[in-house]
Amino acid sequence: MSTAIAILGGVGLFLLGMTVMTDGLKALAGSALRTVLGKAAATPVSGAFWGAIVTLLVQSSSAVTMTTIGMVSAGLLTFPQGLGLVFGANVGTTGTGWLVALIGVRVSLSTYALPMIFIGALTRLLAGERIAAAGSALAGFALVLYGLTTLQQGMGGLAESLHPSDLPAVLGTPGVGWLTGSVGLMTLIVVGLAMTAVMQSSTAAIAVTISAFFAGAVNLEQGAALIIGQNIGTATSSALAAIGASTTAKRLALAYVLFKIIAALIAIVAFPFTTALMQAFAGSIDGMTLLAAYHTAYNVVGVAVLLPATHWFTRVVERLLPSRQTPLERALDPSALASPVIAVETARRVVADVLATAAASVAGALSGGAGSVAPGQGAAVLTEVRDFLSELKTPPETEAERFRMTSTLHALDHASRLMEVLTEGTLSEPSAGAPHDRRAAELCAEAMREVQTIGASITSESALSAQAAPIGWTVSAELATTLGKVEGLARELDALQRDHRAATLASVAPGELTAVDALARIDAARRLDRIAHHAWRSAAHLLGRGA
Repeated sequence: MSTAIAILGGVGLFLLGMTVMTDGLKALAGSALRTVLGKAAATPVSGAFWGAIVTLLVQSSSAVTMTTIGMVSAGLLTFPQGLGLVFGANVGTTGTGWLVALIGVRVSLSTYALPMIFIGALTRLLAGERIAAAGSALAGFALVLYGLTTLQQGMGGLAESLHPSDLPAVLGTPGVGWLTGSVGLMTLIVVGLAMTAVMQSSTAAIAVTISAFFAGAVNLEQGAALIIGQNIGTATSSALAAIGASTTAKRLALAYVLFKIIAALIAIVAFPFTTALMQAFAGSIDGMTLLAAYHTAYNVVGVAVLLPATHWFTRVVERLLPSRQTPLERALDPSALASPVIAVETARRVVADVLATAAASVAGALSGGAGSVAPGQGAAVLTEVRDFLSELKTPPETEAERFRMTSTLHALDHASRLMEVLTEGTLSEPSAGAPHDRRAAELCAEAMREVQTIGASITSESALSAQAAPIGWTVSAELATTLGKVEGLARELDALQRDHRAATLASVAPGELTAVDALARIDAARRLDRIAHHAWRSAAHLLGRGA
C-alpha cells in the first residue's frame, strides 16, 4: 500500500509541478510567445525548429498548439506553417524526459526542492507580475523534482515485487521469438497508451517508465515499447479537446493524431533494429539516457519523414476534414480568443475587409458603375466583430498591445458609423448640371478607392509577409502615401461641403432651385462628407495612424 501511495503521490506532485511551472513560464514569456512563433514559421522547417525550442522553454506543447490554432484561424499563419510548429512541439516536449533521466532519478533533490518551493511560493505571493511568474516557474520546477524523488522511492518498493520477467517480453529481447515478441510489444504499447490517457500527460507517463527502469521493474526493450504507446497517448487529449471545436482546431488535432500514428508505425517496424542499437550502446551509456534519447529520436524521425511532405499532408488532412465554415466563421474562430494579440488582429482584418468591400461599392455607385452598396450585411459582420471582442477575457499585456486594441476599436466604431450613414439612402452619380454635387461625388469616390486599397492590403497580408511584424501594423511608405491622399480628399470634401451649402441655399432666392431640392442637395453633400470622413478615420486607425 505504501508503495502505491508513493507512486501515486509522486505522479501527482510531478503533474502539479509541471502545471505550475508551465503557467509561470507562459506568463513570463507573455506576448513574446506569439511574436516568436509568428516570426519563426516562415517555412515549415523553421517552424518545426522554433516550435521545438519554444516548447522546450515553456514546457508546454499544448500552449504552442493552442497559440498556433489561433494564429492559423486569424490568417497570420498558413495551415502548413502551423503544422511545422505542431511538429516541432512534439520534439520540444521530449526535453522533460532528459530532465528525468539525467537528474530526476539519479539523485534525491528533496533537500533542495523544499526551500525552492518556499522561495518560489513567497515570490509568487509578494512580487510583481513578471517576478511572480518567475516564482511560479521556480516553485513548479521544485515540485517536479520533489515528485520525481517521491516517485523514485515508490518505484524502489515496486521493484521488490515486480520484475521484468513478470511483464510481456518484447521483440529484441534475447531468446524471444518473433510472434511472442510482437504480441508483447503491442501489449506494452497499449499499456503505455492507457497510462498517458489516464494521466493526460505523456511526460508524466515517461517519467514513470524511466523511474521504473532505474528501479529495475522493466528492462530496456520494455521501456522503449511503453514509450511508443505513451507517445501515441498524447493524441487522446488533443482529440478530446477538438470535439465541438472549430474546423481549424479539428484539422490540427487530426494532423496531430495522424503524425503520432505514422511515427508509431515507423517505430514499430524499426523496433528490432533500434533495440539492437540500444543494446550495443548499453555498455557505455546508461539505460535512462538511452530511453530519453529513444523518446527524442522517435519524434525527430517522425518529423523528418513528414516535414518534407507537409503540403501533401495538408491536402490529405483538408480532404479528410473539409471546412463547412463561412469565411467569417473561420476568421472569428473562438480559439483566437486565447491570445489578446491574435484576437485583436483577427478583428482588425475583418473590419478591414468590410471597409474595403463597402468602399468599392460606394466608389462604383458614385462613378456610375455597377457598385451595389449593402450596408446591412456589413453592419451585421461588424456586430459579430464587436461581440467577438467582447468575449475576450484576458486584457492585453503591453502598452503596444493596448494601443492596437484601442486603435482597432476606433476603426470598428468608424466603420459602424459608415454603415449607418450608408443605410440612410441610396447613392448615385449626380446630374451633369450640378458641378458642386459632381465634384463632391468625385472626391468621395476617389477617397473610397484609396480606402479600398488600404483595406485590401491589410486583408491580403499573407502569413509569410507578416513575419517581419507578425501582428501587422508596420505601415509601408506606399500605404502611408495612400492614407495621406485619403486624408487630403476627406478634408477637401469637408471644405467643399461647407461652400456647397452656402451656394446651394443662395440659389433658392433667384428661383434656380426649390427649397426642397436645395435641402436635398445639401443633405446629399453632407452625407458624402460623412462617408469619406468615417472611411478615412477607420482606415487610419486600422494602420495605427488614428491619432
